[in-house]
Amino acid sequence: MTMHPSSAAIAEYAAGGRGLDEAAVWSVEIHLEECAQCRARLAGRADGDTLVLLDRVAAGLDREIAAGPAPARRARRWAAPRRRWLIVALVPWATMTVAVLLCAAGLNRLLPDLPSLVLLLAPVAPLPAVAAAWSRRLDPAGELISSTPAAGLTMLLRRTLGVLAVIVPVLALVGAGTGTSLALMLLPCLAFTAGTLAVGALIGVPRAAAGLGTLWVLAAVVPTLITEDLPVVLRPGSAAVWALATAVLAGVMASRANDFRRLTSHS
Repeated sequence: MTMHPSSAAIAEYAAGGRGLDEAAVWSVEIHLEECAQCRARLAGRADGDTLVLLDRVAAGLDREIAAGPAPARRARRWAAPRRRWLIVALVPWATMTVAVLLCAAGLNRLLPDLPSLVLLLAPVAPLPAVAAAWSRRLDPAGELISSTPAAGLTMLLRRTLGVLAVIVPVLALVGAGTGTSLALMLLPCLAFTAGTLAVGALIGVPRAAAGLGTLWVLAAVVPTLITEDLPVVLRPGSAAVWALATAVLAGVMASRANDFRRLTSHS
């Protein structure tokens, strides 16, 4: 950027950059790295609380510099992949989901006349953990990650795949033990996961997961428990419909990839 940013652009950037598009924010940041004059203009736009915070940070840095460098810690080889693919907050949600599926399989063995509870729960089984995968309230590093290039659809997909890597084998194992169609368990599971991410691009993944999960419970689970008759969408022959729905929703999700960069207010 050869021209200095306008006063309006500096003011918008100082206020958080919400009035600027990503290209403008990037241009201002690049210019500020090389222009001391504009950095001084930006400092003049900061409010009192921000200046106090900057003074505290500067004082802390001065103390750390005076104390000298800390001993370097050797990073463990598995640490980086773990941070990219999983967060500790996902563990209890995935564990709870596996426990619920196993309990459902146990109930079906005790009460064989009931419709397959595992089949009923399979579509929404991964949703709680998927919701936790992109929630800054559950991720201790969420605030930091949301402001870095690592944030967005790529990280969400990595963590979602981490969730599915735990839940899908359990579904397959339980389905094989109960004689339930594997396609009718896995395809609805993938369709609801893709639907959650597609809708989540607009309203936030946790909200999308809660909404779709509630809708499925009210429209399918409750009526099935009352009538003891599986819904049409879970009967043999519906696998092709679920496969088509998964493909369409995955396409919608991919087309909204840029929206996942702006989801921090919905998390």
